Amino acid sequence: MCYSGYGSPLVLLLEENGVITDCKLQTMEPEDILDFEFTPSKVINKIIMQSEILKEVWSDLDMNSDVLEILMSPEEPYFQFTTKGNLATTHINFTKDSDMIESFECTSTMKNRSRYQISLIKPSVRALVQSSKVSIRTDDRGFLCMQYMIKVEGSQCCFVEYLCSPNIDDDD
Repeated sequence: MCYSGYGSPLVLLLEENGVITDCKLQTMEPEDILDFEFTPSKVINKIIMQSEILKEVWSDLDMNSDVLEILMSPEEPYFQFTTKGNLATTHINFTKDSDMIESFECTSTMKNRSRYQISLIKPSVRALVQSSKVSIRTDDRGFLCMQYMIKVEGSQCCFVEYLCSPNIDDDD
């Protein structure tokens, strides 16, 4: 492996069973550093629920849609998932005092920032399948944080956190 510095390609030489593969990967510096920091003090909405319920939601929604809308609000509808497919629009609603929701803390309804690319959320399903609880939070920028609690050996737990930036339309 060789890297000569800024603007130079990363060069990899791989050898396996006498076959040499020469790889050159062009590097580049980002123009703007993206801010993916999810600061707990800026969380405006937080819902904790049993993972089984979210698994059912994912199976009921049209996961072939491009966008998933998540609404969290201190007013009705309190918690809603929406997908829009070619044939239908699917809404799944929860009340704030539903037995399925362990904790409901919503201070603000996010307008025009609760849409997320389903293709970006789908990889988080791997953690969902292993988890027993999930915390779904949004911050003041509309960033979505899903934190999965996974039980491991004995009574210990580990957490997998998944962040997703919102879709921002040109007119938002």
